[in-house]
Amino acid sequence: MSRKYFGTDGVRGRVGEAPITPDFVMRLGYAAGRVLTGMDSHLAKGAHPTVLIGKDTRISGYMLEAALEAGLAAAGVDVMLTGPMPTPAVAYLTRALRAQVGIVITASHNPFEDNGIKFFSAEGAKLPDEIELAIEAELDKPMQVVPSVQLGKARRINDAAGRYIEFCKSTFPNALDLRGLKIVLDCAHGATYHVAPPVFHELGAEVISIGNQPDGLNINLDCGSTHTQALCKAVVEHQADLGIAFDGDGDRVMMADSAGRLLDGDQLLYIIARHRQQRGKLGGGVVGTLMTNLALEHALARLDIPFARARVGDRYVLELLNQNDWQLGGENSGHILALDKHSSGDGIIAALQVLHAMKAGGRTLADLGAELQLYPQVLINVTVKQRIDLDASTILQGAVKTAESELNGTGRVLLRASGTEPKIRVMVEGQSAGQVQQLAEQIAEVVRQAAV
Repeated sequence: MSRKYFGTDGVRGRVGEAPITPDFVMRLGYAAGRVLTGMDSHLAKGAHPTVLIGKDTRISGYMLEAALEAGLAAAGVDVMLTGPMPTPAVAYLTRALRAQVGIVITASHNPFEDNGIKFFSAEGAKLPDEIELAIEAELDKPMQVVPSVQLGKARRINDAAGRYIEFCKSTFPNALDLRGLKIVLDCAHGATYHVAPPVFHELGAEVISIGNQPDGLNINLDCGSTHTQALCKAVVEHQADLGIAFDGDGDRVMMADSAGRLLDGDQLLYIIARHRQQRGKLGGGVVGTLMTNLALEHALARLDIPFARARVGDRYVLELLNQNDWQLGGENSGHILALDKHSSGDGIIAALQVLHAMKAGGRTLADLGAELQLYPQVLINVTVKQRIDLDASTILQGAVKTAESELNGTGRVLLRASGTEPKIRVMVEGQSAGQVQQLAEQIAEVVRQAAV
């Protein structure tokens, strides 16, 4: 059964346009509540299921939070509200507070005009497919408010930030600290603005925060993990040891060394994997995605570390990790999962894993980053007005085959539709930067023509 509303990462879109409208989100809350009350027959008589709701710093979060709360209460579900909180914090707090479901109102790294609804299970993982399909089925039914005596209630969780800060700190070894390190944090004017600085400060680092003044409109605006120029510049200006950039909802991370050189998710994943292997703590192999740089795959092979590629998207990385019973995986976008530390990708915890490798080995981030030289890779995002069937387009497939022929086995070509935005992503990588750039531009132009 195909999904009508749920994509690879919940329900997402432009605010004010279907499906991100107050009336739809209220019905979504009601539908989720109906599914939840049907699942929780084991609850004590008179007890209500509980849903935890967090959000990032977008101005539309106030409106959508109220709509979700109304829909859930109408279905007889109690609500706990955390206010602005990173997505991985909601995953953690859902488990810690024994909620039946966690919901995050966020569009992650997208601009403030977008928003979305992500769901977590009671275990802090993405909802199973069958539950998402059950919610979609309920959306087609009319709302029928439960009797007043059964309506849900809402309350605020005032210590949510403190709980999550302590959880993040607990993933860093007690025997180590961050004293002597000057760290720049770019919080993308997003959900980490009030939790990331205390985590690193309380572990001993000198912290310089940028991107920590959210106003509802500036989330991800020329800052954070998708716009890292501000981070790299600040690291050099403040003569810091390193910089860390998060995205708007805190599940992605990028880092910069003392010279302002950026390390992406593939390089960070390699640092963590190698350190864990040296300690005998790797727990299997490493999962990447179709976008993972070929250099990482080759470098892991030299260390005899198994590697597997999943489809793009953290839910697919998680699925493959669980299938293989492995612990570590991630994307070059900086979405890194360490399942022995947390049930979801977490930018703060991933950064702490890299800092663990630094402090334990007495190495700088520049030293560790130099151990993996990425192959030239060009990614061009082509905006499209309507969906294109990439597999069925002989023109596009012909462009890909032509590029692959020119690479002659020394690189890769990947053409895919974004799961969160109306874009076709064109990726080419190989050993020659000039060739890679030329081929990517050629394919992107073919996509633009096909999208007219």
